[in-house]
Amino acid sequence: MVLALVIFTAIVLSGALDLYLERRQAHAVLAHRDRVPAPFAGQVSLADHQRAADYTLARTRLSMGQSGFDTALAILWLALLLGPVSKAVEAVVPPGLTRSVAIVLAAGAISYVLHLPFTLIRTFGLEARFGFNRTTPRLFLLDQVKGLGLQLALAVPLLYGFFALQRALPHYWWIFAWAGLMSVMIAMIVIYPTFIAPLFNKFTPMAEGPMKIAIEMLLKKCGFESKGLFIMDASKRSAHGNAYFTGFGKAKRIVFFDTLLEKHSGDEILSVLAHELGHYKFGHVYLRIVETAILAWVVFIILHWAFATSALAHAFGLPNDPGVILMVVTIALGPVSHLVSPITNFLSRRAEFQADAFAKSMVGGEPMIAALTKLSRDNLATLTPDRLYAMFNYSHPPVPERIAHLKG
Repeated sequence: MVLALVIFTAIVLSGALDLYLERRQAHAVLAHRDRVPAPFAGQVSLADHQRAADYTLARTRLSMGQSGFDTALAILWLALLLGPVSKAVEAVVPPGLTRSVAIVLAAGAISYVLHLPFTLIRTFGLEARFGFNRTTPRLFLLDQVKGLGLQLALAVPLLYGFFALQRALPHYWWIFAWAGLMSVMIAMIVIYPTFIAPLFNKFTPMAEGPMKIAIEMLLKKCGFESKGLFIMDASKRSAHGNAYFTGFGKAKRIVFFDTLLEKHSGDEILSVLAHELGHYKFGHVYLRIVETAILAWVVFIILHWAFATSALAHAFGLPNDPGVILMVVTIALGPVSHLVSPITNFLSRRAEFQADAFAKSMVGGEPMIAALTKLSRDNLATLTPDRLYAMFNYSHPPVPERIAHLKG
Protein backbone atom coordinates (compact mmCIF):
# COMPACT_ATOMS: atom_id res chain seq x y z
CA MET A 1 0.00 0.00 0.00
CA VAL A 2 2.85 2.42 0.86
CA LEU A 3 4.60 1.67 -2.44
CA ALA A 4 1.41 2.35 -4.39
CA LEU A 5 0.88 5.62 -2.52
CA VAL A 6 4.44 6.73 -3.29
CA ILE A 7 3.99 6.00 -7.00
CA PHE A 8 0.60 7.71 -7.17
CA THR A 9 2.04 10.75 -5.40
CA ALA A 10 5.00 10.86 -7.80
CA ILE A 11 2.67 10.73 -10.81
CA VAL A 12 0.51 13.56 -9.45
CA LEU A 13 3.53 15.71 -8.58
CA SER A 14 5.05 15.10 -12.01
CA GLY A 15 1.79 16.17 -13.66
CA ALA A 16 1.58 19.23 -11.42
CA LEU A 17 5.14 20.17 -12.35
CA ASP A 18 4.24 19.85 -16.02
CA LEU A 19 1.27 22.18 -15.62
CA TYR A 20 3.34 24.66 -13.59
CA LEU A 21 6.04 24.77 -16.28
CA GLU A 22 3.47 25.18 -19.05
CA ARG A 23 1.88 28.11 -17.18
CA ARG A 24 5.29 29.74 -16.76
CA GLN A 25 5.95 29.33 -20.48
CA ALA A 26 2.59 30.86 -21.39
CA HIS A 27 3.16 33.80 -19.05
CA ALA A 28 6.67 34.48 -20.40
CA VAL A 29 5.53 34.38 -24.03
CA LEU A 30 2.44 36.49 -23.43
CA ALA A 31 4.40 39.10 -21.44
CA HIS A 32 6.75 39.70 -24.40
CA ARG A 33 4.21 39.28 -27.21
CA ASP A 34 4.01 42.94 -28.16
CA ARG A 35 7.71 43.65 -28.51
CA VAL A 36 10.35 41.98 -30.65
CA PRO A 37 13.53 41.29 -28.62
CA ALA A 38 16.15 43.94 -29.45
CA PRO A 39 18.71 41.58 -31.10
CA PHE A 40 16.03 40.51 -33.63
CA ALA A 41 14.38 43.87 -34.29
CA GLY A 42 15.80 44.12 -37.80
CA GLN A 43 15.21 40.51 -38.83
CA VAL A 44 11.83 39.55 -37.33
CA SER A 45 8.76 41.73 -37.80
CA LEU A 46 6.33 42.40 -34.97
CA ALA A 47 3.64 40.51 -36.89
CA ASP A 48 5.88 37.42 -37.18
CA HIS A 49 6.85 37.69 -33.51
CA GLN A 50 3.21 37.89 -32.43
CA ARG A 51 2.26 34.99 -34.68
CA ALA A 52 5.05 32.90 -33.10
CA ALA A 53 3.74 33.86 -29.67
CA ASP A 54 0.20 32.85 -30.61
CA TYR A 55 1.45 29.53 -32.00
CA THR A 56 3.45 28.85 -28.83
CA LEU A 57 0.47 29.74 -26.64
CA ALA A 58 -1.80 27.43 -28.63
CA ARG A 59 0.72 24.59 -28.34
CA THR A 60 1.06 25.29 -24.62
CA ARG A 61 -2.70 25.10 -24.07
CA LEU A 62 -2.86 21.80 -25.90
CA SER A 63 0.12 20.50 -23.92
CA MET A 64 -1.55 21.49 -20.66
CA GLY A 65 -4.63 19.52 -21.64
CA GLN A 66 -2.55 16.51 -22.60
CA SER A 67 -0.45 16.71 -19.42
CA GLY A 68 -3.60 16.64 -17.29
CA PHE A 69 -4.99 13.78 -19.35
CA ASP A 70 -1.76 11.77 -19.17
CA THR A 71 -1.57 12.20 -15.39
CA ALA A 72 -5.16 11.05 -14.92
CA LEU A 73 -4.66 8.17 -17.35
CA ALA A 74 -1.52 6.94 -15.56
CA ILE A 75 -3.45 6.79 -12.28
CA LEU A 76 -6.42 5.12 -13.97
CA TRP A 77 -4.18 2.48 -15.55
CA LEU A 78 -2.75 1.47 -12.19
CA ALA A 79 -5.93 1.86 -10.14
CA LEU A 80 -8.67 0.65 -12.49
CA LEU A 81 -7.74 -0.28 -16.06
CA LEU A 82 -4.75 -2.62 -15.98
CA GLY A 83 -6.52 -5.26 -13.85
CA PRO A 84 -9.56 -5.65 -16.16
CA VAL A 85 -7.34 -5.62 -19.26
CA SER A 86 -5.22 -8.38 -17.74
CA LYS A 87 -8.31 -10.44 -16.87
CA ALA A 88 -9.76 -10.00 -20.36
CA VAL A 89 -6.52 -11.28 -21.89
CA GLU A 90 -6.36 -14.17 -19.39
CA ALA A 91 -9.85 -15.23 -20.45
CA VAL A 92 -8.77 -15.89 -24.03
CA VAL A 93 -5.01 -16.51 -23.90
CA PRO A 94 -3.54 -19.46 -21.97
CA PRO A 95 -0.66 -18.91 -19.49
CA GLY A 96 2.77 -18.42 -21.03
CA LEU A 97 4.80 -15.99 -23.05
CA THR A 98 1.94 -15.18 -25.41
CA ARG A 99 -0.29 -14.02 -22.56
CA SER A 100 2.36 -11.61 -21.29
CA VAL A 101 2.95 -10.24 -24.79
CA ALA A 102 -0.81 -9.91 -25.35
CA ILE A 103 -1.26 -7.89 -22.14
CA VAL A 104 1.37 -5.38 -23.21
CA LEU A 105 -0.03 -5.13 -26.75
CA ALA A 106 -3.59 -4.71 -25.48
CA ALA A 107 -2.55 -1.93 -23.11
CA GLY A 108 -0.57 -0.28 -25.89
CA ALA A 109 -3.54 -0.45 -28.28
CA ILE A 110 -5.88 1.13 -25.74
CA SER A 111 -3.36 3.87 -24.99
CA TYR A 112 -2.97 4.58 -28.70
CA VAL A 113 -6.73 4.98 -29.17
CA LEU A 114 -7.04 7.23 -26.12
CA HIS A 115 -4.22 9.50 -27.33
CA LEU A 116 -5.36 9.60 -30.96
CA PRO A 117 -7.65 12.65 -30.42
CA PHE A 118 -4.66 14.72 -29.30
CA THR A 119 -2.74 13.69 -32.41
CA LEU A 120 -5.67 14.64 -34.62
CA ILE A 121 -6.16 17.98 -32.89
CA ARG A 122 -2.45 18.78 -33.15
CA THR A 123 -2.22 17.82 -36.83
CA PHE A 124 -5.51 19.00 -38.30
CA GLY A 125 -6.29 21.69 -35.74
CA LEU A 126 -3.27 23.51 -34.35
CA GLU A 127 -0.75 22.85 -37.14
CA ALA A 128 -3.33 23.51 -39.84
CA ARG A 129 -4.49 26.76 -38.21
CA PHE A 130 -0.95 28.16 -38.35
CA GLY A 131 -0.28 26.98 -41.88
CA PHE A 132 2.10 24.12 -41.13
CA ASN A 133 0.04 21.02 -41.78
CA ARG A 134 0.01 19.66 -45.31
CA THR A 135 -1.00 16.12 -44.39
CA THR A 136 -4.22 14.91 -45.97
CA PRO A 137 -6.54 12.57 -44.03
CA ARG A 138 -5.59 9.78 -46.43
CA LEU A 139 -1.86 10.32 -45.92
CA PHE A 140 -2.36 10.59 -42.16
CA LEU A 141 -4.20 7.25 -42.15
CA LEU A 142 -1.50 5.60 -44.27
CA ASP A 143 1.20 6.91 -41.91
CA GLN A 144 -0.67 5.55 -38.91
CA VAL A 145 -1.10 2.12 -40.51
CA LYS A 146 2.56 1.97 -41.54
CA GLY A 147 3.72 3.19 -38.14
CA LEU A 148 1.61 0.69 -36.24
CA GLY A 149 2.70 -2.13 -38.54
CA LEU A 150 6.34 -1.23 -38.01
CA GLN A 151 5.89 -1.01 -34.24
CA LEU A 152 4.26 -4.44 -34.15
CA ALA A 153 6.97 -5.94 -36.35
CA LEU A 154 9.58 -4.71 -33.87
CA ALA A 155 7.69 -4.99 -30.58
CA VAL A 156 6.35 -8.54 -30.85
CA PRO A 157 9.74 -10.30 -31.35
CA LEU A 158 11.37 -8.04 -28.74
CA LEU A 159 8.66 -8.77 -26.17
CA TYR A 160 8.84 -12.52 -26.78
CA GLY A 161 12.61 -12.40 -26.41
CA PHE A 162 12.35 -10.22 -23.30
CA PHE A 163 9.92 -12.54 -21.50
CA ALA A 164 11.73 -15.68 -22.70
CA LEU A 165 15.01 -14.42 -21.22
CA GLN A 166 13.27 -13.51 -17.97
CA ARG A 167 11.93 -17.06 -17.71
CA ALA A 168 15.09 -18.89 -18.81
CA LEU A 169 17.63 -16.85 -16.81
CA PRO A 170 15.84 -15.61 -13.69
CA HIS A 171 18.98 -14.06 -12.17
CA TYR A 172 20.86 -12.64 -15.15
CA TRP A 173 18.18 -12.14 -17.80
CA TRP A 174 18.23 -8.36 -17.45
CA ILE A 175 21.90 -8.11 -18.48
CA PHE A 176 21.28 -10.03 -21.69
CA ALA A 177 18.05 -8.14 -22.31
CA TRP A 178 19.86 -4.82 -21.92
CA ALA A 179 22.61 -5.93 -24.31
CA GLY A 180 20.01 -7.16 -26.79
CA LEU A 181 18.05 -3.92 -26.67
CA MET A 182 21.17 -1.82 -27.27
CA SER A 183 22.16 -4.07 -30.18
CA VAL A 184 18.72 -3.63 -31.74
CA MET A 185 18.90 0.14 -31.26
CA ILE A 186 22.29 0.36 -33.00
CA ALA A 187 21.05 -1.91 -35.79
CA MET A 188 18.04 0.36 -36.26
CA ILE A 189 20.32 3.36 -36.74
CA VAL A 190 22.09 1.45 -39.51
CA ILE A 191 19.00 0.18 -41.34
CA TYR A 192 16.76 3.22 -40.78
CA PRO A 193 17.99 5.31 -43.76
CA THR A 194 17.66 2.50 -46.30
CA PHE A 195 14.65 0.47 -45.16
CA ILE A 196 12.47 2.44 -42.74
CA ALA A 197 12.60 6.13 -43.69
CA PRO A 198 11.61 5.42 -47.35
CA LEU A 199 8.36 3.86 -46.07
CA PHE A 200 7.18 7.33 -45.11
CA ASN A 201 9.06 9.79 -47.35
CA LYS A 202 10.60 9.98 -50.80
CA PHE A 203 14.35 10.63 -50.87
CA THR A 204 15.69 12.10 -54.10
CA PRO A 205 19.43 12.42 -54.78
CA MET A 206 20.46 16.07 -54.91
CA ALA A 207 20.77 17.29 -58.49
CA GLU A 208 24.13 18.30 -59.91
CA GLY A 209 24.85 22.00 -59.70
CA PRO A 210 26.59 24.76 -57.73
CA MET A 211 24.83 23.86 -54.46
CA LYS A 212 25.90 20.23 -54.61
CA ILE A 213 29.47 21.22 -55.52
CA ALA A 214 29.64 23.61 -52.55
CA ILE A 215 28.28 20.92 -50.23
CA GLU A 216 30.78 18.33 -51.47
CA MET A 217 33.62 20.81 -50.92
CA LEU A 218 32.42 21.37 -47.36
CA LEU A 219 32.21 17.61 -46.76
CA LYS A 220 35.76 17.18 -47.99
CA LYS A 221 36.93 20.03 -45.80
CA CYS A 222 35.31 18.38 -42.77
CA GLY A 223 36.60 14.89 -43.63
CA PHE A 224 33.07 13.51 -43.89
CA GLU A 225 32.23 10.54 -46.10
CA SER A 226 28.61 9.88 -46.96
CA LYS A 227 26.62 7.54 -49.15
CA GLY A 228 24.88 10.45 -50.78
CA LEU A 229 23.06 13.76 -50.52
CA PHE A 230 19.28 13.46 -50.51
CA ILE A 231 16.28 15.76 -50.53
CA MET A 232 13.28 14.58 -48.53
CA ASP A 233 9.73 15.52 -49.54
CA ALA A 234 8.89 16.87 -46.10
CA SER A 235 6.56 19.45 -47.65
CA LYS A 236 3.85 16.87 -48.29
CA ARG A 237 3.28 16.65 -44.52
CA SER A 238 4.53 19.89 -42.99
CA ALA A 239 5.95 23.32 -43.74
CA HIS A 240 8.63 22.97 -41.05
CA GLY A 241 12.20 22.85 -42.33
CA ASN A 242 15.27 20.93 -41.17
CA ALA A 243 18.28 18.84 -42.18
CA TYR A 244 20.04 15.84 -40.64
CA PHE A 245 22.49 13.06 -41.24
CA THR A 246 21.92 9.48 -40.23
CA GLY A 247 23.65 6.13 -40.26
CA PHE A 248 27.14 4.86 -39.41
CA GLY A 249 30.40 4.57 -41.31
CA LYS A 250 30.17 4.87 -45.08
CA ALA A 251 26.41 4.29 -44.88
CA LYS A 252 25.91 7.82 -43.54
CA ARG A 253 23.35 9.87 -45.44
CA ILE A 254 22.85 13.62 -45.47
CA VAL A 255 19.21 14.62 -45.81
CA PHE A 256 17.76 18.07 -46.50
CA PHE A 257 14.07 18.84 -46.10
CA ASP A 258 12.79 20.36 -49.33
CA THR A 259 11.17 23.05 -47.17
CA LEU A 260 14.64 24.07 -45.94
CA LEU A 261 16.07 24.41 -49.44
CA GLU A 262 13.10 26.54 -50.52
CA LYS A 263 13.61 29.24 -47.89
CA HIS A 264 17.36 29.53 -47.30
CA SER A 265 20.32 30.91 -49.22
CA GLY A 266 23.27 28.76 -50.22
CA ASP A 267 25.47 30.00 -47.36
CA GLU A 268 22.70 29.38 -44.83
CA ILE A 269 22.20 25.84 -46.10
CA LEU A 270 25.93 25.21 -45.81
CA SER A 271 25.89 26.51 -42.23
CA VAL A 272 23.02 24.18 -41.30
CA LEU A 273 24.93 21.27 -42.86
CA ALA A 274 28.14 22.32 -41.07
CA HIS A 275 26.21 22.25 -37.79
CA GLU A 276 25.09 18.67 -38.48
CA LEU A 277 28.65 17.74 -39.42
CA GLY A 278 29.75 19.19 -36.10
CA HIS A 279 27.67 16.54 -34.35
CA TYR A 280 29.56 13.92 -36.34
CA LYS A 281 32.96 15.55 -35.71
CA PHE A 282 32.42 15.63 -31.93
CA GLY A 283 30.99 12.09 -31.82
CA HIS A 284 27.66 13.23 -30.44
CA VAL A 285 25.82 10.26 -31.95
CA TYR A 286 28.05 7.86 -30.04
CA LEU A 287 27.77 9.93 -26.85
CA ARG A 288 23.98 9.78 -27.15
CA ILE A 289 24.17 6.00 -27.48
CA VAL A 290 26.29 5.83 -24.31
CA GLU A 291 23.82 8.09 -22.51
CA THR A 292 20.92 5.89 -23.61
CA ALA A 293 22.81 2.76 -22.55
CA ILE A 294 23.36 4.15 -19.05
CA LEU A 295 19.72 5.11 -18.62
CA ALA A 296 18.59 1.76 -20.01
CA TRP A 297 20.92 -0.03 -17.57
CA VAL A 298 19.23 1.73 -14.64
CA VAL A 299 15.79 0.85 -16.01
CA PHE A 300 16.74 -2.82 -16.35
CA ILE A 301 18.01 -2.88 -12.78
CA ILE A 302 14.59 -1.65 -11.69
CA LEU A 303 12.91 -4.24 -13.92
CA HIS A 304 15.09 -6.96 -12.40
CA TRP A 305 13.93 -5.96 -8.91
CA ALA A 306 10.29 -5.77 -10.04
CA PHE A 307 10.37 -9.24 -11.61
CA ALA A 308 12.23 -10.75 -8.67
CA THR A 309 9.55 -9.75 -6.18
CA SER A 310 5.77 -9.66 -6.34
CA ALA A 311 5.64 -6.47 -4.25
CA LEU A 312 5.13 -4.07 -7.15
CA ALA A 313 2.19 -5.87 -8.75
CA HIS A 314 0.58 -6.70 -5.41
CA ALA A 315 0.84 -3.06 -4.31
CA PHE A 316 -1.83 -2.29 -6.89
CA GLY A 317 -3.77 -5.53 -6.43
CA LEU A 318 -2.63 -6.83 -9.81
CA PRO A 319 -1.58 -10.33 -10.92
CA ASN A 320 2.14 -11.06 -10.95
CA ASP A 321 2.23 -11.64 -14.73
CA PRO A 322 5.43 -10.39 -16.43
CA GLY A 323 3.34 -8.36 -18.89
CA VAL A 324 1.52 -6.62 -16.06
CA ILE A 325 4.77 -5.92 -14.20
CA LEU A 326 6.35 -4.43 -17.33
CA MET A 327 3.38 -2.08 -17.76
CA VAL A 328 3.44 -1.04 -14.07
CA VAL A 329 7.15 -0.23 -14.24
CA THR A 330 6.70 1.68 -17.49
CA ILE A 331 3.93 3.83 -15.99
CA ALA A 332 5.72 4.32 -12.66
CA LEU A 333 8.94 5.45 -14.34
CA GLY A 334 7.16 8.35 -16.07
CA PRO A 335 7.83 10.82 -13.22
CA VAL A 336 11.47 9.68 -13.03
CA SER A 337 12.08 10.36 -16.72
CA HIS A 338 10.57 13.80 -16.23
CA LEU A 339 12.93 14.59 -13.37
CA VAL A 340 16.05 13.54 -15.29
CA SER A 341 15.07 15.54 -18.39
CA PRO A 342 17.06 18.64 -17.26
CA ILE A 343 20.19 16.48 -17.19
CA THR A 344 19.64 14.92 -20.62
CA ASN A 345 18.61 18.28 -22.06
CA PHE A 346 21.73 19.91 -20.63
CA LEU A 347 23.91 17.33 -22.37
CA SER A 348 21.97 17.79 -25.60
CA ARG A 349 22.19 21.60 -25.45
CA ARG A 350 25.93 21.42 -24.81
CA ALA A 351 26.28 19.31 -27.95
CA GLU A 352 24.27 21.89 -29.92
CA PHE A 353 26.57 24.70 -28.79
CA GLN A 354 29.59 22.63 -29.86
CA ALA A 355 28.04 21.94 -33.26
CA ASP A 356 27.24 25.65 -33.69
CA ALA A 357 30.84 26.55 -32.88
CA PHE A 358 32.05 24.02 -35.45
CA ALA A 359 29.74 25.50 -38.08
CA LYS A 360 31.10 28.95 -37.27
CA SER A 361 34.66 27.73 -37.75
CA MET A 362 33.77 26.16 -41.11
CA VAL A 363 31.53 28.74 -42.79
CA GLY A 364 31.54 31.76 -40.46
CA GLY A 365 29.13 32.96 -37.84
CA GLU A 366 26.88 35.23 -39.92
CA PRO A 367 25.37 32.51 -42.16
CA MET A 368 24.60 30.40 -39.09
CA ILE A 369 23.00 33.37 -37.32
CA ALA A 370 20.92 34.14 -40.41
CA ALA A 371 19.87 30.49 -40.74
CA LEU A 372 18.86 30.23 -37.07
CA THR A 373 16.89 33.47 -37.30
CA LYS A 374 15.02 32.28 -40.39
CA LEU A 375 14.37 28.83 -38.93
CA SER A 376 13.01 30.42 -35.77
CA ARG A 377 10.82 32.83 -37.74
CA ASP A 378 9.55 30.29 -40.28
CA ASN A 379 8.89 27.59 -37.65
CA LEU A 380 7.21 30.13 -35.35
CA ALA A 381 9.59 29.33 -32.48
CA THR A 382 9.22 31.79 -29.63
CA LEU A 383 12.16 34.08 -28.97
CA THR A 384 11.14 34.58 -25.33
CA PRO A 385 10.78 31.16 -23.68
CA ASP A 386 10.71 30.71 -19.93
CA ARG A 387 14.13 29.55 -18.73
CA LEU A 388 12.82 26.93 -16.28
CA TYR A 389 10.42 25.54 -18.87
CA ALA A 390 13.26 25.35 -21.39
CA MET A 391 15.41 23.51 -18.86
CA PHE A 392 12.85 20.70 -18.71
CA ASN A 393 11.55 20.72 -22.28
CA TYR A 394 14.15 22.09 -24.71
CA SER A 395 16.67 19.59 -26.03
CA HIS A 396 18.11 22.47 -28.13
CA PRO A 397 19.12 25.81 -26.61
CA PRO A 398 16.69 28.66 -27.31
CA VAL A 399 17.69 30.49 -30.49
CA PRO A 400 18.60 33.75 -28.69
CA GLU A 401 21.14 31.83 -26.58
CA ARG A 402 22.61 30.11 -29.63
CA ILE A 403 22.99 33.39 -31.48
CA ALA A 404 24.55 35.03 -28.42
CA HIS A 405 27.15 32.24 -28.30
CA LEU A 406 27.87 32.63 -32.01
CA LYS A 407 28.40 36.37 -31.57
CA GLY A 408 30.60 35.86 -28.51
